[in-house]
Amino acid sequence: MNTAVVRLIAGRIVIAILTLLFVSLAVFVGTEILPGDVAQAVLGQNATPEAVAGLRHALHLDQPAYIRYFLWLGSLLSGDPGRSLVNGLPVATLIASRLPNSLMLAFVTAVICVPIALMLGILSAVWRGSRFDRAVSFVTMSIISVPEFMIATLLVIVFAVNLRWFPALSYAAGKVSLDQFFRLFALPVLTLTCVMIAQMMRMTRAAVIDTLRSSYVEMAVLKGASPIRVVLTHALPNAIGPIANIVALNLSFLLGGAIIVEVIFNYPGLARLLVDAVSTRDMPLVQACVMIFCATYLFLVMLADISGILSNPRLRHR
Repeated sequence: MNTAVVRLIAGRIVIAILTLLFVSLAVFVGTEILPGDVAQAVLGQNATPEAVAGLRHALHLDQPAYIRYFLWLGSLLSGDPGRSLVNGLPVATLIASRLPNSLMLAFVTAVICVPIALMLGILSAVWRGSRFDRAVSFVTMSIISVPEFMIATLLVIVFAVNLRWFPALSYAAGKVSLDQFFRLFALPVLTLTCVMIAQMMRMTRAAVIDTLRSSYVEMAVLKGASPIRVVLTHALPNAIGPIANIVALNLSFLLGGAIIVEVIFNYPGLARLLVDAVSTRDMPLVQACVMIFCATYLFLVMLADISGILSNPRLRHR
């Protein structure tokens, strides 16, 4: 690994850290400007002014905003995001009880949709303009134009209410059989898969087509290379960077963008925990959940950038 590659990778890491610090400031300011008083919301409307003042002092709400930001950031960096204002439990404990559920949903969805989307995108790019390309493009554009909540609602109405093939609630505690696992995850995974395959396929197709139009691919074609060799040897290795960014963006959506799916199917994941925390104005829990989503997104994008740098032969052999 040469000096240029190391310098680029180090730059991406520094940019990700600085961006995360800026995001932490934005999250803190965003939660601070929400209307209402946290202490009043926790104690209720019948609380006395003395009790409200005492809780505000205990939560450091009577201190300037910049001091509270640095106190919160220091606790967050030390691994202690605070305690829930609703039930008094540690925020880390609440997140630890929900995070595995979201990771399981994201993992199952990614295992299904990533290979299918990449395969369809590559084939559509190679056979661009064919009937296959037009058919796949029509289906994916139709799916993208439909809101995610409508897809989830239609799946519940058709498969859970009318046909009764799958349950409308998609989670069960404890060990379950393979058949029960399939039934419980079928509807939320199908909803996320439809959206992700459509988006990822379109972006992959565009990235591969852009690579196939490059000069080195045209030179390989002029030299008599077979279509399979052109795609596998010349096009795909140079499209790893854009494809890695596509996969990273969609995988980050699985963890932070599945709020609608978790709410509709009553799935006890991290996104559902965030919705509940917003409704109860549990600010420490809201801040911690949003920071996890943002950190995951930045981490995946950083990995995609590093993959693109390492896969670039012009940087590798400089």
